[in-house]
Amino acid sequence: MGEAPGGEAVELRVHGVSGASADKILGHPIVVRVAGDRHAGFYRPRPGTGAAGGASPGIAVEAYRWGALTAGAAVRTASMLLLVPFMLSNLAIWLRPRSDDRFGLLGALCRLLAGSLTAALMLAIIGVTVNLVGWQCVPYAECRADRAYLSWLVALPMGPRLALLSLIPLLALRLFWSIGARSARTFEGFGPTSPEPEPSEMTESLTTPGFWDDERITAWLRQIHVGIGAGTVDVSLLAGVSPGRSLIGPLLLDAAAALVAFCAVLLCLPVPASSAQARRLLRPLWVTVAVVTCLSLGYAAATPATEPVVGQLPGYQGSTGGLVATQGVLLVAIAVVTFRRQKTNPTGNRPFLRGLGTPVVAAMSVSVAAAFTATLVFRVADHLDRGHIPDPVRPNPPSYGPLEPPVAYWWAAIAGLIALLLVAAAAAATLVLTRRRRRTLAERVVGQDYPNVPADAAARAHLVREIITRSQVTDELGPMLVVFFVVSALGLATVALDLLGIGPTQLATRLSGQHDQIGVVAAYTTDIGIWVISLLVVALLLLGYRAYRSHETRRLVAVLWDLGTFWPRTVHPFAPPCYAARAVPELTKRVAALAARGPVVISGHSHGSVLAAATILQLSPAALPSVALLTHGCPLRRIYARLYPAYLGDRTLCELGDRLDWRWRNLWRDTDPIGGPLFGRHRGAQPSCDNPAAGSVDVRLRDPRAITIDPADTVPPPVERHWPYHTQPQYQAAVRELADRAGRAGTTDPVAGPEPPT
Repeated sequence: MGEAPGGEAVELRVHGVSGASADKILGHPIVVRVAGDRHAGFYRPRPGTGAAGGASPGIAVEAYRWGALTAGAAVRTASMLLLVPFMLSNLAIWLRPRSDDRFGLLGALCRLLAGSLTAALMLAIIGVTVNLVGWQCVPYAECRADRAYLSWLVALPMGPRLALLSLIPLLALRLFWSIGARSARTFEGFGPTSPEPEPSEMTESLTTPGFWDDERITAWLRQIHVGIGAGTVDVSLLAGVSPGRSLIGPLLLDAAAALVAFCAVLLCLPVPASSAQARRLLRPLWVTVAVVTCLSLGYAAATPATEPVVGQLPGYQGSTGGLVATQGVLLVAIAVVTFRRQKTNPTGNRPFLRGLGTPVVAAMSVSVAAAFTATLVFRVADHLDRGHIPDPVRPNPPSYGPLEPPVAYWWAAIAGLIALLLVAAAAAATLVLTRRRRRTLAERVVGQDYPNVPADAAARAHLVREIITRSQVTDELGPMLVVFFVVSALGLATVALDLLGIGPTQLATRLSGQHDQIGVVAAYTTDIGIWVISLLVVALLLLGYRAYRSHETRRLVAVLWDLGTFWPRTVHPFAPPCYAARAVPELTKRVAALAARGPVVISGHSHGSVLAAATILQLSPAALPSVALLTHGCPLRRIYARLYPAYLGDRTLCELGDRLDWRWRNLWRDTDPIGGPLFGRHRGAQPSCDNPAAGSVDVRLRDPRAITIDPADTVPPPVERHWPYHTQPQYQAAVRELADRAGRAGTTDPVAGPEPPT
């Protein structure tokens, strides 16, 4: 391969989401891995088999394939669908308008909300096993009839029965621990870049050493969430068996409640700076969790027969209502703190929801968790009462048992139906109301690119206009998010009704005074909401099953993880692991090694451009002179700067250019629904850097190249949209220019370092 002025020039391609194969990235059928492993590796065309597709003469092409980190194992990819609420809660903190978090307040609030999701999961499983099965179904002959898997439980007294069934949520907690704790070799195998990274919650940025190392934070949070989950089980169990008994039961109940409260306090504290300090603090917690849980199970197992109370497990409905109230208060507090932060946040581009993405995504995590938990409880109740859905208007016969889910789940069902309808209406209205503006932009672009359209190409020009019109939809997400946020805020009004135990049908009956009409209508409306959210959750589970069986579906599901698990886990430890914890340090190490031999052009496509930017921000000053950046189909300004203004906003983009001495080119198309310009006055973007070199970064590509058929061809040129870019002449020209500039810069400022394997 050829040599650039500073040594061997390398074009390092980094793919986007969906786990592209190495041969597709390189445009070459025969590739060989030169570094890394099967999870994430660096590939080149096999020597002697020709150059990579779109390669520039004299420049070696290498591909970094990281997609197997999220789309690899079938079981891992399918099981991650269960972790969507946890993923959203972890994602929320990264959408804050400012990176500095005074007193760590916003981080503490988000961690408390994440802790409430763990408690909600435990309460849902307790609601199925202890409440519906052990307390409401087994004592009634008609409920357990013809069900051998339940009939044997009637021989156990109530205390031992509930203790035995309480083991199921504890085992589920251990399962979620296993799913969330991914292999350190695959995802977290690269240690911090500094021996002891300092806590960066107050003033963190993508340039902070150890930014992507979340192992210490995740280990700390994981222990605390186990304490919350186990404490929730203990409180629910003891509430059902301790009333009216000796003082031991109430004392244990107070100890279990104190355990949950202590874990909540730990979530508000800064993460210890060292693992040794964390172990010293968590060792008493582990001992307390084990002792309280064992004593709770032992006390329940030794409790004599308890006279059953018709209805919910004692304290269960109050626990679910109190949890909803806590989540509502936390969401309001997160919204208030975020709003105060964004008011003092200078930004060139207006972020989505004026920087209020954190409370919106936090509300999404609560909503998705409510859908999961309500579906689980309602579907089990529906199975146990053989198809009936009892409520205060339509109760079961007295001999059958009530089998009533708590009021909070009824409100979750009807709120989910209303939110779905309103968000769908907002999406439709957004598409209709913005079509004229989007179409005007498309007509201007087509008129500029193809001024004289022949009559036989009019249909082709119309198609291009429609494609450009549809590509602008990405910029119109705001109204839908606003509607969702408003619906979530209105849903907080049901908190008081939850605490009072008033469900939708009871409220409708009390307001109307017509028990047989309005109450029944409200009951059936709630039933519809139950079925709607149930179908959505079932569809998600079917998608997980398909991901287990089908490689293509698994890649589709992996797109969600590529976007949602990019950031480190600093809020919820059971969220899917952060693949960037390996990808960014690995890229940094490889680029530094290649830069020791010659110029390196990092070519990032789509989300790969985000990984490339994060890599450059972590590179040492010694390696930077030999590095240049080529982005294409890049969502950095169009999506990421607006979603994550604190970390990928204007200041970060300008710092990125300054680090590279503006050896940076960005290729974009009007037909691309994802990528866009970075510094030009297009699509609402405003120039944000004082350096005039920023104006030369963006290179617009006309797409398609023509709307008429070339005399030597049989069809018109295709509309490329988001892929590919490396087949365009402008791409090769940009690679050559950047390699030459990096080679000259590297020659004037030589870099010493290890030679990479080839």
